Amino acid sequence: MPRRRPGQGPDGNYDPYADSYYESGYEDQTGSGRRAQAPRGYDRQGAIPADRGGSGPHFYDPSTAARSRGAGLPDIEDEDFDDEEPSNWRRRTAMIAIGGGAAALIGGGAYAVTQFFGEGTDPANTGAEVPVDTAAPAYVDQNQSLMNGQAGLGIRKNTPTTGNSFGTPADAAKNAKVTAKTVLPTKDPVRHLAGRLTFGPNSKTIADINKLGINGWIAKQLKPETIPLTRGEQKADAELVTWSMSYEQLKAQREDLDKKGIQADEQNVRYAIAKQLFSDRQLFEMMVDFFGDYFHVAAFHEGNELTRASFERDVIRKHALGNYVDMFVAGNRHAALLKYLDQDESTKDQINENLARENLELYTVGAFNGYTEADVRQAAMLQTGRSVRDNQYVYRPEQHYVGPVKIMGFSHANPTAEGGEAVQEAYYRYLALHPNTARYMAQNLATRFVSDVPPKTLVDAMAKTYLDKKSNIPAVLMTMLSRTEFWASVGQKVRRPGEYLTATYRALEIGADAPAGFTSNNTNLSPMVQGLGDIKRKLEEYGHAPMELPTPNGYADVYVAWTSAGTMVNQWNDAYTAITGGRRQFTWQKPEAIIASPPATAGAYLDALTKKLINVTLDNDRRLAILHIVSPTMTASTPVDATFNGAIASVVRAIFATPHHHLR
Repeated sequence: MPRRRPGQGPDGNYDPYADSYYESGYEDQTGSGRRAQAPRGYDRQGAIPADRGGSGPHFYDPSTAARSRGAGLPDIEDEDFDDEEPSNWRRRTAMIAIGGGAAALIGGGAYAVTQFFGEGTDPANTGAEVPVDTAAPAYVDQNQSLMNGQAGLGIRKNTPTTGNSFGTPADAAKNAKVTAKTVLPTKDPVRHLAGRLTFGPNSKTIADINKLGINGWIAKQLKPETIPLTRGEQKADAELVTWSMSYEQLKAQREDLDKKGIQADEQNVRYAIAKQLFSDRQLFEMMVDFFGDYFHVAAFHEGNELTRASFERDVIRKHALGNYVDMFVAGNRHAALLKYLDQDESTKDQINENLARENLELYTVGAFNGYTEADVRQAAMLQTGRSVRDNQYVYRPEQHYVGPVKIMGFSHANPTAEGGEAVQEAYYRYLALHPNTARYMAQNLATRFVSDVPPKTLVDAMAKTYLDKKSNIPAVLMTMLSRTEFWASVGQKVRRPGEYLTATYRALEIGADAPAGFTSNNTNLSPMVQGLGDIKRKLEEYGHAPMELPTPNGYADVYVAWTSAGTMVNQWNDAYTAITGGRRQFTWQKPEAIIASPPATAGAYLDALTKKLINVTLDNDRRLAILHIVSPTMTASTPVDATFNGAIASVVRAIFATPHHHLR
């Protein structure tokens, strides 16, 4: 049967009910039966069971949505929206009307997801023939696959198709023209920049861009070491105690840590969430998250409990704003990756193809991009001897295949076992600097930051810079930011579920310190660490916790992979939890204190709230819809107090339900 990645159905598309890792055919070729482990609390496919409210790409159980809200907080489907009460029905209807337009805003049709799966088909639509071994077909990149359906075609029509390069990002912004229809302001480059290069702007982000200018702010973000650590980051470094520990330290202290309920792999995920929420080094954290999907190693994998955090620290974070070739080489020397893809099981007599395949299909050139099954086999032979001992990388020359190899134009006599490691690294560098890798990297970066269907002109320009600058990521980003396609793409990206949650917290400027009087029975974990655990569980409910996808392809980065009415409602309910201080471990301000001196009329107060929280002024129809959540007779001139006549929390939640907040 054709090889399937775990979590794929027979057609190659995502299937939460697909067979397990080993049973799907994505096993080591030794027949040992070893398979990747799903995160704790998941079923063996890596999906959260329906009775835990699981959601994620392509599946959702609305009957069990929103189970982790704070005690007593009303959900849209809860007592606050009782169908028998006319006023509550009105509120729910208004919420749906306010927030239901995100799909249409990027081209429409995104709810009618039809996926594309082709065998021997060129996903770039260049007309070129692509060699495929029909005995073991490859699969197209998941983002491109998803966007070749009807939903993608609708979005494609709304995406800029060409653009020009300018000397600086500010010049490109000045000369860009937004032609697509969108509710977002088309002449606000500061908001656009803040939305695309951060996990959600807060007041400080906007103030910093206005103070430094577009060029100055970008330059500073590209040198994150020059940006001071925030209070939240300092607390994360101090309180997530395993983050900076070496493998030797973790091994020595494992028993004591276990007694306290502290696991290094668990704290690694919480650390990522803390950085996304609280760091001012937002572009760096965006790139860490990007490479967490591009060069993905699952957070929870049997045998990697003490090594996955090191992969995050010493491979991803170390090189996220460096050269990708260095990241790729470092990753292939790390125990976490080698164990995740069973390279430690591969010997010259029993060859495992997993790492060799994913190095080609996911981490460099991409599926359908010039390699054959023969190339995969040759790469797997070359990589033998690269292994793990005592959870540390080791090269075992006695297990290295000796003999000539040829892989996608790379050829070497590979004459000795002792010299095999050097040949492997030469191959990795060749692969990371291959023209097809340049285009695949550019395509993925442009998909993350510009559009679900990025313009070919932009991808070509970024790929050229990748090659010219030897895989230097900041240079590629500068090329992207200095072209008009980036600035003309207003309204073309929708936040994924985790990004929506993070953006909500950042807009509310929720703090990392616990409020006065906070108490907990858990004395081993600080309040912030406990709160991060609560957020992590919510992200797991969405199917979007950092690094937690058990399969090696990383989370999809296009809207149609995540669209779900149930997920959207769940997000709104969780926003209400944040607004009302439902996660008690964090500092929050009462919603009536968001605006220091609120205006005395409903329209002006609402405008002040939307300007501060989502950096827009709403159109009259949406303003009126939100005001009618408070009262069917309320108008812009209606007098209100600081509590919005008792409805301030509902008003703020409605603001976070608007397409303006869903769109990046």
